Amino acid sequence: MGRWLNLISLVLSVIILLVAVKPDFLLSFSRQKTINSQALTGEYSFFATTASFNSRRVPLPAFKETSEPLYPVLGQTDIFKRIEIDLTNQKLSAYENNNLIYAFPISSGKWHKTPTGTFNIWTKLRYANLEGGSKLLKTYYNLPNVPHVMYFYNDKIPKSRGFSIHGTYWHSSFGAPMSQGDIDLKPEDASQLYFWAQPDLKGQKTVFASTDNPGTQINISGETL
Repeated sequence: MGRWLNLISLVLSVIILLVAVKPDFLLSFSRQKTINSQALTGEYSFFATTASFNSRRVPLPAFKETSEPLYPVLGQTDIFKRIEIDLTNQKLSAYENNNLIYAFPISSGKWHKTPTGTFNIWTKLRYANLEGGSKLLKTYYNLPNVPHVMYFYNDKIPKSRGFSIHGTYWHSSFGAPMSQGDIDLKPEDASQLYFWAQPDLKGQKTVFASTDNPGTQINISGETL
């Protein structure tokens, strides 16, 4: 019995030390669940009936089908596109060469940090289900049918980590951190970016990047305040 008490005491001491040295240690358990890239379909889940954010139920929006606009998306050309994300100012800017096409407010990571660096979109999904966080820390979320999801990665952040840019129906605090690491956009802003960014949908609702149809570069810099 004494050994178990000593072990428990040691574990608690380590946790207290980690929290003291790194206050956001516990929040590291609020990350999104890893994803299986082979299981992503982009389909709407008609069986979903509830959604939750920070362990509280939120309204689940009704199904709304959209298709690629018949008219050209603003700035839609074959020239180089890139997305710049400024965490300090909670802002996303989309460029074609040096021409600014879009500028949108965002919500980046609050409970789990958004990674910085240079990334590329590896898939665009019309809908995706996002889940993660911690029930113990009241940061748990289970969000079906998240719209216009653009997953990104690089050689340090694998696809399985599930970081993405997407539309957001569970809060409206854009311009301030509010996510578990993703880039939250207003639904209408995410829709515009989804059809503008590469890989080209080629008439489909969901697409995976390829050598012939690469994903748009994303540069994330700054620090969430």
